[in-house]
Amino acid sequence: MFTHAQKNDDKQDWPDECLTLADALKASRFSFIAIGGFSFFINLLMLTGPLFMLQIYDRVLSSRSIPTLVALSILVAGLFAILGVLEFIRTRILTRIGANIDLRIAQRTFDASMRLSLSTGGHINSSTPLRELEVARQFLSGPAIPALFDAPWVPIYLGVIFLFHWYLGVLATIAAVILFVLAWINDFRSKKPAADISAASAKANQVADNGRRNAEVISAMAMLNPIRKLWEKDHLDAVVHETTARDRGGSISAISKSLRLFFQSAMLAAGAALVIFDQVTPGVMIAASIILGRALQPVEQAITHWRGLVQYNQAKKRLDQTLEKMPAKQQRMSLPKPKGKILVRGLQIMAPGNRKVILNNVNFVLEPGSALGLVGMSASGKSTLSRALVGAWPYSAGEIRIDGATYDQWDPDQLGRYIGYLPQDVELFGGTLKENISRFDTDPDENAIINAAKDAGIDELVKKLGGYDTDIGHLGTNLSVGQRQRVALARALYGDPSLIVLDEPNSNLDMAGDQALNVAIAGIKERGQTLIIVSHKMSVLNAVDFILELNEGKQQAFGPRDEVLAHIRKRETERRNKPNPPA
Repeated sequence: MFTHAQKNDDKQDWPDECLTLADALKASRFSFIAIGGFSFFINLLMLTGPLFMLQIYDRVLSSRSIPTLVALSILVAGLFAILGVLEFIRTRILTRIGANIDLRIAQRTFDASMRLSLSTGGHINSSTPLRELEVARQFLSGPAIPALFDAPWVPIYLGVIFLFHWYLGVLATIAAVILFVLAWINDFRSKKPAADISAASAKANQVADNGRRNAEVISAMAMLNPIRKLWEKDHLDAVVHETTARDRGGSISAISKSLRLFFQSAMLAAGAALVIFDQVTPGVMIAASIILGRALQPVEQAITHWRGLVQYNQAKKRLDQTLEKMPAKQQRMSLPKPKGKILVRGLQIMAPGNRKVILNNVNFVLEPGSALGLVGMSASGKSTLSRALVGAWPYSAGEIRIDGATYDQWDPDQLGRYIGYLPQDVELFGGTLKENISRFDTDPDENAIINAAKDAGIDELVKKLGGYDTDIGHLGTNLSVGQRQRVALARALYGDPSLIVLDEPNSNLDMAGDQALNVAIAGIKERGQTLIIVSHKMSVLNAVDFILELNEGKQQAFGPRDEVLAHIRKRETERRNKPNPPA
């Protein structure tokens, strides 16, 4: 069971990981069996009240025996105390079942959500699986589960009423059937609105998340109204579907509650009639009414929590589909640290989420310690190639090898330590400079952090900011854009990676930052690390050994820097000198 001690980050304190939510439920089956056992005794003890009333009316009042009343009262007090303890324990177990199941697939769900974002290019909200896990945990820890375990006791309670008198049993059965029919109608009417709510809310949340991430652009360029209208459309759809679902569920719930109260009163009336005709005792009349209320309570609770059950089933189905689509990565045998030889052969890359080819038939080889410059017009595929080279984007054909091994032969966590990546759009994480530079390593090497900062030329910047323990704020908002880019460069250099990929590393740098970048590039070459850099500035390209030119997703040229640059200049000169065609 989950305890407070399991809040630390040591994976050995977490429950055994499961592949899907269905597997996690199976792993917790003994806990559910325990809930069933507690429910058995709880429902058995629920007969205490009706039987006590039966004895009071039929024995105590007729005999006027105070000792009997005292004895019964003490017995009932003890039984109700036991009932309270059992209810308390059952609730505690349920809470821990939800937490335990969550923890069994939390890491898998988080990893799948990140990979989902990569595989779809952000076209699907990657936080959706985490929200579905939250829905499942809240349902499994909530009051609906006890109602489901209490439901099998409905026929038992009806059987007890039949023992009192078959007239009363028939009336109780009719009441139960009617409420069950209402529950089925509620299920039928709730499915579509619940699905519509989920879809509309996901779209609205995605618009809102994108808006928050681009709040500065929205504010500066008066985009608030149009973006809000996009959000309002999906949000309004969610509200309309929510209203429809609640109206339908609320009407059924109100009807079921009214009917339950009516049938309890009807039971009293029927019992009173039988008492008049000397068919049953007054105690039976009271006990039958109380037992009927208890028999109908799980059905009424099921109707009340039906929407939660529908949402849980939908969340479970979608979450399991996502986890099955994103299988857990297999553990690979550790390989020696690569020297940095890169081979790219026949590489073809399609945009995640569609079949559009972005890059086609790219080929080159880099020896360890070489520096390659990627050049080309906008949308030529430079950033796409960068993402593929660091393993962030999959490729549809061809191969990428580092030291002769394809990326899928490496353990992802191990390979990631040997790769440094500075993306074009830099985003840091909330935390300290030390944590961001060390890639949030749980056991960071402080000397490696300092060396990475020096190699990136930010050691003086760190001192000005207050030291390595300075909090940089959410997404690094306490830093300027240029400072974020320089910190991200240090992050890429942390741990002396064998392959370093820099995508437009000087796009936000001032003159001092540019000079520091040039020093960092020189240091990369001196240490024999393989460097791939996307840039158009000659100050950067002068440091590379080879140049790969891309144009509209195709490889135009690859070779030594001076030869390719001369070829590019010659082509540009010929283009400018070419006479315009006659009008």
